[in-house]
Amino acid sequence: MSLRQAIFLSPKQPVLSAIFQSISHNCAGSGVVIRWWFLRGLGLIYLAAFWSMATQINGLIGANGILPIQEQLDRIGYWDEGLKYWHFPTVFWLNASNAALKTVCLAGVAAALLVTANLLAAPALIACYILYLSIVTAGQDFTGFQWDVFLLESGFLAIFLNWNSKIIHFLYRLLIARFMFMGGVVKIASGDLTWVDLTALNYHYWTQPLPTPLGYYAHFLPEWWQQFCTSAVLFIELIVPFGVFMPRPFRLFAAWSFILLQTSILLTGNYSFFNLLALLLCLFLFDDSDLAKITPEKLYTKLLRNNRPPSSVATFCSGVWAAMVAVILATHLWLAQTHWQPVKPLNLLLQIAANFAFVNNYGPFAVMTTERNEIIIEGSNDGVHWLEYGFKYKPDALDKPLIWNIPHQPRLDWQLWFAALSLPQSGGWFEKFMYRLKKGSPDVLALLANNPFPDFPPKNLRAVLYRYGYTTPEHRSRDGKIWRREMLWIYYELDDSQS
Repeated sequence: MSLRQAIFLSPKQPVLSAIFQSISHNCAGSGVVIRWWFLRGLGLIYLAAFWSMATQINGLIGANGILPIQEQLDRIGYWDEGLKYWHFPTVFWLNASNAALKTVCLAGVAAALLVTANLLAAPALIACYILYLSIVTAGQDFTGFQWDVFLLESGFLAIFLNWNSKIIHFLYRLLIARFMFMGGVVKIASGDLTWVDLTALNYHYWTQPLPTPLGYYAHFLPEWWQQFCTSAVLFIELIVPFGVFMPRPFRLFAAWSFILLQTSILLTGNYSFFNLLALLLCLFLFDDSDLAKITPEKLYTKLLRNNRPPSSVATFCSGVWAAMVAVILATHLWLAQTHWQPVKPLNLLLQIAANFAFVNNYGPFAVMTTERNEIIIEGSNDGVHWLEYGFKYKPDALDKPLIWNIPHQPRLDWQLWFAALSLPQSGGWFEKFMYRLKKGSPDVLALLANNPFPDFPPKNLRAVLYRYGYTTPEHRSRDGKIWRREMLWIYYELDDSQS
């Protein structure tokens, strides 16, 4: 009897046998061609993520950045020598200089290129995961986004794709299904009335962090269409994910529904590589034969010819990992319902899963913002005449063009959107950002589009909160202004006496 038979097919273990047979049946047809295309796409997404961070990491967490990582490491360094690596897993424990930050990003770019080119893909995938985990851990407030852990979870599973185990394919299907389903659950669970009364999209297109050119026009679509699209979002997120685990026609319907939704979001909003990764995961809802038309014939034939069944060890290991995922998800669900502290082994498992982003909770757009506030940074040398600092992507000038910046994520611009939703925290990242501007930090100033004080920092610095809204198409056609705004209050002030 083989190891696989001993583990899964023993009559003494009917439950495991049934689970394995169900997974094998559900994933019939998912194979080597799907895997080949997915890894090429994942390499490109990793490439975009590392390159995006390389262009801004020194300004965010460098020695003269907003949240210097070395200061964070010094604080954590008082912990037990072994525990600190588990609680704060990053290669920057070895070196956290600006050169090291940039080197890790560029090393990630090189590893991503190897994955994309299918050269040394297995070790390159491990390198991509470790390096990006290091960046996400070190990024603090600037890497606390769902797409960061989404990429890490997808990338971790990719390390085991070469096992050719159908269980790994099933886990990818489970990932895209729960990602979509949890997106619907949090909308209902949040109690946000805009999702209940189907008015969420009346606000979404102009209050989202970085709208696109199409996002502007989508805002002015008829009311009935906005309500229909809101209903469609809830249907796709709450009902359609169950089709992932059903026979092929339902699975394909789920795939194309997810593709439609993610493409629509991608066209109307800038969400880094979030939607691209979700689209890529939809590959696992298809079969090898579905990709025949887009795969060169020689490559397709070669992949099928070289396809080998998974080894018993690979099947066993992937089965163990699937069981761990099930335990983690079940524990998360149990905690959400009971709010009880889990027993120590489960608590340790949850902690490890959270620190290393093995298995994560998702739920974008849980609460729809119904107003758009923007923080505008101004400087002055006399306290009377104020000049605005310009940002690369976020709205500031009223006639600033809307653009697509996917898959790049300008993390400072994004954080300023969140900052405008509440008052600044003492000692928080925003306060430190203002101090860096006051000192004229070149790394932080490089995150901005323009510096109105190129020679010396201004004597006075302030952040003003404005209420923004779209102008009508008629108004825009007359004067070219996309936005209208009104001043609310002074959000934060900094002068020479505070520097």
